[in-house]
Amino acid sequence: MRILLTAIYPYVFILLYLIIPFDEYVRALPNILMAILVIAFPFLITKNDFKKLLKKPTLLLVSFIVFLLANSLFQGRFEQDFGYIKTMIIPIGIVILYLPIADFKKLKKAIIFSSFIAMVYTFIQFLILINQNSEVTIAFFQETVDALLIDRIYVGLLCVLSILISYRSLTKEYHPDNKYYFVSIIVNILYLLLVMSITALVILFVLIVLRQFYGKDKKLRLLITSVVLIAIFITGHLKYQSAFEDLLQESRDVFKVTYTESTLPLGYRAVIWDCVSKISDEGSIGLFGIGFKETKNRLLSCYNSEIEDNATKQNFINKRFNTHNQYIDFYISAGPISLLLFIGILLFLFIKNQKKYFPTALLITFVLFGLAENYFHRQVGAYYVGFILVILLINNTALTSSELKESNTDNS
Repeated sequence: MRILLTAIYPYVFILLYLIIPFDEYVRALPNILMAILVIAFPFLITKNDFKKLLKKPTLLLVSFIVFLLANSLFQGRFEQDFGYIKTMIIPIGIVILYLPIADFKKLKKAIIFSSFIAMVYTFIQFLILINQNSEVTIAFFQETVDALLIDRIYVGLLCVLSILISYRSLTKEYHPDNKYYFVSIIVNILYLLLVMSITALVILFVLIVLRQFYGKDKKLRLLITSVVLIAIFITGHLKYQSAFEDLLQESRDVFKVTYTESTLPLGYRAVIWDCVSKISDEGSIGLFGIGFKETKNRLLSCYNSEIEDNATKQNFINKRFNTHNQYIDFYISAGPISLLLFIGILLFLFIKNQKKYFPTALLITFVLFGLAENYFHRQVGAYYVGFILVILLINNTALTSSELKESNTDNS
């Protein structure tokens, strides 16, 4: 029985990450696969497996979840908030359930193939749209969003993870798989440009700059990078200064702009963050916040009273847009104490991993993504955070020789 479960268990995990992009279509299937993993886990786990866990960061994350639960309980809003906090437990559960698996290779490849599946789906949808409407172009907006397998921001995150894994898998010596990883990197970048996932492109740009701080000839590469960044900044400032000022001018009322209007400043997040600002200014947050559900309710109330365009208003209310910033969400919902604790955990993980590019890049991706999305509010977001935490919280003692060489190069 144990031998059979040992053979099947890793592939259940692979299937879990392959189907995550289909979250909107097969929402129950990830839960079924998780149930299978939970049932099989006691038959496979050993004491030695728990030694893989990095204790301090794991305990810090568990303590943070305990704080959120205790905070909700003592503030009398446990029933209302547990549904939100429950999603935050999923990533830690994924880390624990991954312990019986021997190495990371299978999970990494699942992310790459998952990204490929999402791209193929989009291309097929594009072809269907083009055949239905000869006037459709690459620049169209709403049709582009509708053609994606999951929300654009999560497709972007998936592509960034795929690019990082493919880059990590490249070897300096010749290997027949190198060409596949290289193609994966190029295709993912082109796809991000096609669907214009701005958040993902910004993260990717930051990761490219971050890479210059690792490996040989750091001083020369950092000098070149600094010159290029200064040139980009000066050129952008001179060429787009007026457009940027128009975008950020304070006199503009974002609530009067329609959702489908191409000039909506910073997208629909401008409206959301304006409502967030109004909630924050009410002064009722205190040290322990107003609760996750109450935050959502106040946002809906703000959309209903402030947004003038009826179609835009209904879109915001129907989709129940959250704060779209994980840090703001913790601050308003669970208070400034929770935000400080969460940032403290991120700083601890950064200090622990800063000498190695790959885990640092994953952490930076995690941090930057949280500036534009509440990844703990969505099942799909929780699963991708779980993947990142698997890399950050499990001590991978089974590094290949090429990975050991890269690790040594990163530390030089």
